[in-house]
Amino acid sequence: MDEYMTITSLNDFIFCPYSIYLHNVYMDTDEDNYKASPQIRGKYAHEATDKKTSSTRAYIILSLPVYSEKYHLMGKIDVYNAKDKKLIERKYKLKQIFRGQIYQLWAQMFCLKEMGYEVESLAFYEISTKKFIDVAMPTEQNIIEFEDFMEYVRNYDPSTPMDVNKNKCSNCIYSNLCDKIEF
Repeated sequence: MDEYMTITSLNDFIFCPYSIYLHNVYMDTDEDNYKASPQIRGKYAHEATDKKTSSTRAYIILSLPVYSEKYHLMGKIDVYNAKDKKLIERKYKLKQIFRGQIYQLWAQMFCLKEMGYEVESLAFYEISTKKFIDVAMPTEQNIIEFEDFMEYVRNYDPSTPMDVNKNKCSNCIYSNLCDKIEF
């Protein structure tokens, strides 16, 4: 049986495949050892969703565990508006939307659909500005792109030499613990 991958690891993989390894090594340690202020702020911003207190409307589903047998993915969605059939990923601040974040949103949508939910629209909600940023539903070509990416992730060889991008690495929460870069 194939192992299930977490939805959040899709964005992490694009950022840096090695960060997934470091996350698994350090996940049971004190977060103060590696998390930077943006991650801590994001965690606190998500508390209302995780505790299911950010809405009392019956048609709003918060922090729902989801999975996909087809893609062998598991995770949680932030918000599903059943009345509007809209899936919403909450972020504290979005200076730009990265492909990995789009893959996460698509993965959540695929999971929801496989679980029997109707999803007609996608959006990010920027908590700091209280704004919605609509995201197009994936086209057939986007679905092929997503499936190709999933195949690449599943077949990734960690012994492959890494391209180290110091600018990117300096923004990684594991930069002070990483043995792949020297500052």
